[in-house]
Amino acid sequence: MWFVQLFIPTVEILIIAIAIYYLLSFFWNTRAMDLLYGILAFLAIFVASNWLRLPVLHQLMFYVVNVAVVALLIIFQPELRLALSKLSLKNRKYREVTEFDKFLESISQSIYRLAERRIGALIVLENQDSLEELANKAVRINAQFSPELLESLFITTTPLHDGAVIIRGVTIISAATILPLADDSTHLSKSMGTRHRAGLGISQMTDALVIVVSEETGKVSIARDGIMTRGVKIDRFKGIIRSVFNTIKGNTQGGVLEKLKLWNR
Repeated sequence: MWFVQLFIPTVEILIIAIAIYYLLSFFWNTRAMDLLYGILAFLAIFVASNWLRLPVLHQLMFYVVNVAVVALLIIFQPELRLALSKLSLKNRKYREVTEFDKFLESISQSIYRLAERRIGALIVLENQDSLEELANKAVRINAQFSPELLESLFITTTPLHDGAVIIRGVTIISAATILPLADDSTHLSKSMGTRHRAGLGISQMTDALVIVVSEETGKVSIARDGIMTRGVKIDRFKGIIRSVFNTIKGNTQGGVLEKLKLWNR
């Protein structure tokens, strides 16, 4: 069976190559790619400290690894969840494209078209907390979401571009919405203006997910639970939106039922 022993290493190399290709293709051109470079640099230093016999540095880096693994799993949970979901082959060919999937793809493309053209935008995705009071004080739209409609609302030559757009489910319910500004915006950089402060403010008061497109830099930021993340790439953007709003078919837990009601109303 000597030929089998020669065949096994080939299979192992092939599996490793496929795994590396999959990881690189998933994280390429995302913020996680910068992290991957950092991990490779860290491993190089770790190996060098062992080879050069630097026991203190080697032991210190060993302790850092134990904490870093847990931190990475928490920080990049949306990307990991999306990557694992793509590994599923069961019913993949016949997977249903839901209304939410279509909405997510449409809004993602629309947001990053605005970012590419450096058109400022402030979009609030309503979650469990109702934003009806804010919508009533704004210009009511109550229209089915479409990328063309969303983008046209933020063109600077239109009267509705100044303010936020509130989206409930797949319906744009209001435009030119005035949002409360954040009381504490100390962690915002000086390059962030009123649009970012307003997005941070509504995320502190409600469970809404807020999307901000910077007019100055073209960067996309996401605010949730009073925390703003800047420079979000499109893959991470989709992962975050999906992890917050999407539901798992067949799950009958209370939270999932509430989200189903949200997207169907």
